[in-house]
Amino acid sequence: MTSIPRSDLTVLAIPAFKDNYLWLIHDGVKAAVVDPGDAEPIIEALTANNLALTAILLTHHHADHIGGVQQLLAHASVPVFGPRNDDIPAVTHPLAQGDHIRLRGLELALSVLDVPGHTLGHIAYVRATAGARWLFCGDTLFAGGCGRVFEGTAAQMADSLGKLAALPNDTKVFCAHEYTLANLRFAQAVEPGNADLAKRVEVETAKRARNEPTVPSTIALEKATNPFLRYREPAIVDTLVKQGRLEAGAPPVHAFAALREWKNTF
Repeated sequence: MTSIPRSDLTVLAIPAFKDNYLWLIHDGVKAAVVDPGDAEPIIEALTANNLALTAILLTHHHADHIGGVQQLLAHASVPVFGPRNDDIPAVTHPLAQGDHIRLRGLELALSVLDVPGHTLGHIAYVRATAGARWLFCGDTLFAGGCGRVFEGTAAQMADSLGKLAALPNDTKVFCAHEYTLANLRFAQAVEPGNADLAKRVEVETAKRARNEPTVPSTIALEKATNPFLRYREPAIVDTLVKQGRLEAGAPPVHAFAALREWKNTF
């Protein structure tokens, strides 16, 4: 379990299942949890740190993100924030793009973005505080990659990732899975000449060798190394064309779709 101190608040990365991260935000007294797919490790962390749960934040409806909600509600009766356009019965405060929330008991203000693609109702939470900018993006943006397009379209996912890429460069990206090394192997196949990417592979490989999380990353790092934010780059387009996955001169969204299809079977 790794802590990332930010001003008066701390974010704990709590591993769950095979490769999930559950995020616990706290001030030393009260806490909010993001995407609690499993309640047990959250309750253990609350107990170990003597924290009182005050809110649950959900990004989308998949079981590995909401599976622990009912058990947590039995542990503490708290508001459940989640996507307005997803079918999650436990949500008490449905949210969509443009909404702003302030979590009870925590000095934490968050804004909401609609980021459909992985699911149609997927949302992300953004903290815009200078010096402590955070993004909780569920399965939309990953370190070095992006989520599969299960319910939406490639165009929707590309647009959603564009919203996230537009956030300030120093925004910390708290994604929900430890997929980084696999994502970066794909990125190198797509853009082998990217020096920033080669350096990132070294850094992240060393972290995993020490059993450390590779997240959070930053928007700046993703823009420099993540092919799903770089699909307009000539080198990536050229790779796709040479691979026979894209016609020369095709619209950029076709390049994005080709990348996502290639990653699905990589």
